[in-house]
Amino acid sequence: MLRPAYAIWLLADTLIADDTDYVHTYKIRDNKGRTLNNHCGIWLLELDKFNTPHIETEQQRWLQFFKEGDRLNDEAGLPDWMTTEEMRQAMSTLRQFSDKERDYDAYQARQNFLREQLTIQHELDEERQAKLEALADKQAALADKQAALEEIERLKALLAKNNLNS
Repeated sequence: MLRPAYAIWLLADTLIADDTDYVHTYKIRDNKGRTLNNHCGIWLLELDKFNTPHIETEQQRWLQFFKEGDRLNDEAGLPDWMTTEEMRQAMSTLRQFSDKERDYDAYQARQNFLREQLTIQHELDEERQAKLEALADKQAALADKQAALEEIERLKALLAKNNLNS
C-alpha cells in the first residue's frame, strides 16, 4: 500500500572516508533489522569519489552531470556523454535556473543600490537640517546681539539726555 519513496543525497565531498565506493544504498529497517519494504531507501552519492574516464551508464552520465554541470556550456558545445535528449533537457533546465538566479542577483543588487542611495540621501538631509538649525541659531544670536546693542545705544542716549538736563 505504501508508494515508493527514495531520497537521493548528492554530496560534493567525501562522507565515508574508509570506503572507495561512491554509491551507497541504504534501506529503511526497524530496530530488529527488518526491512520496511523494497520500495524505499536512501541513495548517498559521493561526487568527489566519482572519477571515471569513460561514461558508460545512465547513472554515470547523471553523476558526471551533477559533478560538472556548473562548468558545462551548451552554447560552446557539450562533451559526447551529454548528447542524449535527457541531458539536453537537463542543460536547458540548468540554464533556466541560472538565468533566474542571475535575474534575482541583478534585482537584489538594484535593491541594495537603492537602499544605499536612500541611506545616503537621509544622511545628507539630516546634515542639511542640522546646518539649517545651526544657521538659524546663529541668526537668532546675531539678532539678539543687534537688539542688545540697540538697547545699549538707546540707554546711552537716555543717560546722555538725563546728564544734560541735570
